[in-house]
Amino acid sequence: MIIRLERIERTFQVGDEQVRALRQISLGVQAGEYLSIMGPSGSGKSTLLNILGLLDRPDQGTYWLEERNTTDLNDRQQAEIRRHRIGFIFQFFHLIPRLSAAENVELPLTLAGIDPTLRKQRVDQALDRLGLADRAKHRPDQLSGGQRQRVAIARATIMHPSIILADEPTGNLDRSSGNEVIQVVESLHREGMTVVMVTHDPELGQRARRRVKMMDGLIVEDREG
Repeated sequence: MIIRLERIERTFQVGDEQVRALRQISLGVQAGEYLSIMGPSGSGKSTLLNILGLLDRPDQGTYWLEERNTTDLNDRQQAEIRRHRIGFIFQFFHLIPRLSAAENVELPLTLAGIDPTLRKQRVDQALDRLGLADRAKHRPDQLSGGQRQRVAIARATIMHPSIILADEPTGNLDRSSGNEVIQVVESLHREGMTVVMVTHDPELGQRARRRVKMMDGLIVEDREG
């Protein structure tokens, strides 16, 4: 099992009120699964995804990632796992405006200290694979929304992570571009990556083989098929 959550709790202070964003969440995900997490705004979906991505820590409970207890790790150790094992795809791309498409994709390799020659080879391959070879030198503001999201996917996968976490990956795109992007995400799953996707879109969520529904910080449904 690649992901195992045991009785996860997360509470936020909002003004004078404490909000329980996650309540006793237990969840297991097998390597290679394709899982959607659905539910209304405020149900805890994004909070759960942030904990899965080691961007946030639970107040209680245990998160095992690839059989390693991540809740015992310090910030540096968690960052190291994030860099090498987890790829993030966000709704708003989070590309660096002043960098070209190639430079955005290359950034994780640079931070990991990969040799420049190997970096260029891997970036060229990633952009070519996603149909972006002729956009390598373009900045994000010179790309369409779908192209920007494909650059973001190339960046998310350039370190060959075992897990892809996608937060509303088509939420900022028109239907045609969204279909292209979700086909890319699903091709990553077919290649063996574990994909966990948060979405408000029931049609998109239904494409996943396994579907988890959340409400008020609780998992209220977990269905396969």
